[in-house]
This record gives sequence, C-alpha cells and structure tokens, in this order.
Amino acid sequence: MATFTLHKETVQSWLPLSRTHIIFHFICVLFLIYYRINNLFISYPWFLMTLAELIFSFMWFSHQAFRWRPITRSVMTENLPADEKLPGLDIFVCTIDPEKEPTIDVMNTVVSAIAMDYPCNKLSIYLSDDGGSPVTLFGIKEAFQFAKVWVPFCKKYDVKSRCPKFFFSALGEDEHLLRTREFEEERDQIKAKYEKMQKNIQKFGSNSKNLCMVTDRLSRIEIINDQKEMPLVVYVSREKRPHVPHRYKGGALNTLLRVSGLISNGPYVLIVDCDMNCNDSSSAKQSMCFFLDPKISQDLAFVQFPQMFHNISKKDIYNSEARNAFTTMWKGMDGLRGPGLTGSGNYLSRSALLFGSPNQKVDYLLDAQNNFGKSTMYVESLKAIRGQQTTKKNTSRDVILQEACEVASCSYERNTNWGNEVGFSYAIKLESTITGYLLHCRGWRSTYLYPKIPCFLGCAPTNMKEGMSQLINPICCSIHPIWNCSSTLLLARNTCISKGYRALVYSVCSIVCIQSDSTFYRGNYNRWLLDTLVE
Repeated sequence: MATFTLHKETVQSWLPLSRTHIIFHFICVLFLIYYRINNLFISYPWFLMTLAELIFSFMWFSHQAFRWRPITRSVMTENLPADEKLPGLDIFVCTIDPEKEPTIDVMNTVVSAIAMDYPCNKLSIYLSDDGGSPVTLFGIKEAFQFAKVWVPFCKKYDVKSRCPKFFFSALGEDEHLLRTREFEEERDQIKAKYEKMQKNIQKFGSNSKNLCMVTDRLSRIEIINDQKEMPLVVYVSREKRPHVPHRYKGGALNTLLRVSGLISNGPYVLIVDCDMNCNDSSSAKQSMCFFLDPKISQDLAFVQFPQMFHNISKKDIYNSEARNAFTTMWKGMDGLRGPGLTGSGNYLSRSALLFGSPNQKVDYLLDAQNNFGKSTMYVESLKAIRGQQTTKKNTSRDVILQEACEVASCSYERNTNWGNEVGFSYAIKLESTITGYLLHCRGWRSTYLYPKIPCFLGCAPTNMKEGMSQLINPICCSIHPIWNCSSTLLLARNTCISKGYRALVYSVCSIVCIQSDSTFYRGNYNRWLLDTLVE
C-alpha cells in the first residue's frame, strides 16, 4: 500500500496468484498455437478454427494488462485545505432533445450539481442546450428558483442524496429516518415547491412549440445567477447553421470550455450527462484529493468515477453498468497509466485539455490565434490558467456575454486547432473515448476512484431496443480508423469485426464438421466436442 498526502493506493492482495494464473494460461496458449500451426492444412474448418483461435489468443493477451496490477484507491478529504483555498470548479451538463431527454430529469441533474458540497464562490454550473429549445431555458430558470431553497435545506440537515428526485422517492427513505419534527415540516414545504416546479415545466412543455429544436439559430448565453450566496449558473446555446458541422457533443463541450473560460475560468471541470445525477455531493472534494496531491498532480489529466444506475436489477441483463469495464479493466488500467475517459462522471484538468503534453516545450500561447482563435479576452483567460501575467481589466457583464456569444459561434473554430490538438477531439463521434486515448498518448496520466457510495447515478435501459443502442453505438464509433494513436491495439480488440468473425467461425464450422466428418482437434474427443457445441 502506498500512502500519499491526500489518498491511499492499495495493490490487491491476491496479485501473486493472479499473475501465476496468467503465466500458466499463457504457456497453455503457446502450446495450442504450436499444435495448430504444425497441423495447419488438415481441412478448411481446421484452418478457419486456427485463425479464430489466434484472434482469441490476441484478445486474451491484450486483456491481461488489465489484470497485471489492479489497484484500488481511497481518499482522505479531511486533509484537504480550507474551502477558501480550494480551486475553482466548472460543471458541464449537456442536453439536446427535450423529448428524448425530459426537461424535468435534466433539471434534477442541474439542481444536484448546484447542491454539491463545494464552496459556492468556487462552483459554476453550465448547461449546454444544443437543441435551443425554449423549454430548456424555462426549465433552468425554474430549477434555480427551487435550488435557492433546496441547497440551504441540504446544508442545514446534511442531506447526502442531493438530487430531489431521489430524495423524495423510495431511494431516499434512509434520509428521512430519525429526524426532528422541524425537519419533517421543512421537508414537506420543499416537496410542495419541488412539485410546483415540475408542474410549471410540464405546463410550459405541453405546448409543442416550446419542445421543438431550433437547428438554425444564433448563439444565446444567459447568466441565470451570479450572486455569491449561490453557485454561478449559466445557460449556453451555441450557434448552429445547417451547412456548418456542429461536431455533436464534442463541439458542445469545446464551446463550454471557451465560454466558461471567459466567465469563471475554473482550473478543473466536471462532465456530467444530463441523465446522470450527482448522488454523492462530496465527489468534487474526493477528486481534489488527487488534483491537489503534489506527488501525482504534475501530469494528472483526469479522475474517472464509475457510472452507476438506480434501476438496475440483480441480474442486469443488459449489462448497463459495464461491470467488466468499471470493476476489472479500469482498476487494472489504474495500475498502469490510468483508465480511459468515459462520457460522464469525470473531473478533468483544463490545462490538460488545452496545452498539449505535461512536458510541452513549445507554449501554445505563442501562437494563440492559430491554436485557440481570435478572441483576445479568451487568450487572457488562458494566461491566467498557465499562471502567466495578464492584463487586468474591469470588464462589464454585457461585454463578457457579447464575447462569450462570439466564441460560441459556429465559425469561431475555423482555421484553429480546436478538435485536433486543443480541447475534445473530433476524430470520432465518441469524443470522450478518443480524447482519453490522446491524453495518454501525450504523456498524461489518469486515476480511477470506485467509492463505496455511488457518486453519480443514472437511469439504465429498461428494454431491448435501448440496451442494444447503448451497446452498439460505442462499438460502431470505435471502428473509425485512428491508426496514428498508439492505443490502436486496445481499440482493435473491441471492434465488432473480430467478435463477429469468432462467433461466425465457431457456429458455422461446428455444423460443417458434423456434416463432412471433419475435425476440430485430432483424437477421440472430437465428436464429443462438436456435440457439446451444438447442444
């Protein structure tokens, strides 16, 4: 066990036994490959099976990196500096279609983010409305009005689950036990206000005009709250034109990076999907136990949390929680250079996204216009992140909003490095996966924290259609060729081409061998093996 200033790193106790099994298995695989190649051209099924087993062996071998040194981490938030010394944090929530992503659910996520256990003057929440729907703007205004009573209530009674949807449901029953009568009275009053917020949003959204997405629009940015008693809340709707590529979620996140840089400019950002609520309000301080640890903070790009769901059955037939990834692979990768970046529940360093590698010799700010665009005000904010001297100006709110609309325009990224070397990558549609790979390729590290209490909770697919969509979309995005990345082998092992080939060979060859009396393996057990495969 390694103990750092703000966290502990523990190597799993059964590691020697696991490595012994890996070595023994590897020797057996070598014997199998040797046997297959020495008898390569017995029959066509034999040849196809040999090829399939070589693919199996490659995928098994590449998977052992995840099992070679798995580690678990724990944090010591009590050792963090005082609240006034904590760095700024910007939270990004992205939504697009109010019909597929109900506005009430999105606002529950926003309210849970506003109620995070973090200093209000250091916390900022940005909602990206990529659909430009009137109901989303109306919803965030209603949500903030409710948050003004919800946040003090949570702090007063130390409420753990700060998503109102969960608190007022069966999931939050434990929060109501052994409470005073005063608590119950205030809870009932706040519940009535929560229900009123829901009714107002539903009533406004009942008009189909308020639900429609606007695909041809100017950028619109509104500061919903800038009072110091509550976190900063900003609504962002970037410009969209039918003839200009919008780059999906990656484009929305890069827009938020620029807009937030002008307004709050927090050194760290949290990415949360609109359907993933902040379940544990202490997750921000837990992530700071890594970013503020002097032994690892120099080259730390992001801290990844697992994606958990509140409506998972015991069997989880759609594998919504991706247990193989979040309980095995990510812990194993954390023992190497760190896990990959998933689409939600990750705290990132703004510097890692904007300034190349941790050992970058050439300062990106020397050629700021080609790298970051023409906004001089935004370049000044980047200098502040780098710790360089800036030109201090008392800029009015209206001027800042005007400049924010400019950097949110669809033409701002033209002839710049946004989406290539700066910000989230546009190489594939799945922006988080490729961005995480590229950060590791540039020399950055990451850490993985699997806490006892889920920090982020979402709603898992409840039918076959949604489950298959969640499974297939990442696979299809990963097929996109990115051969210039050193993690190509890691991507290749997950492609549906190799998986489909193995399934096809094992299903077809078994039938062919039965009909033609061919063999999988030499020996008397061949017929037994074929019968077993068919059964």
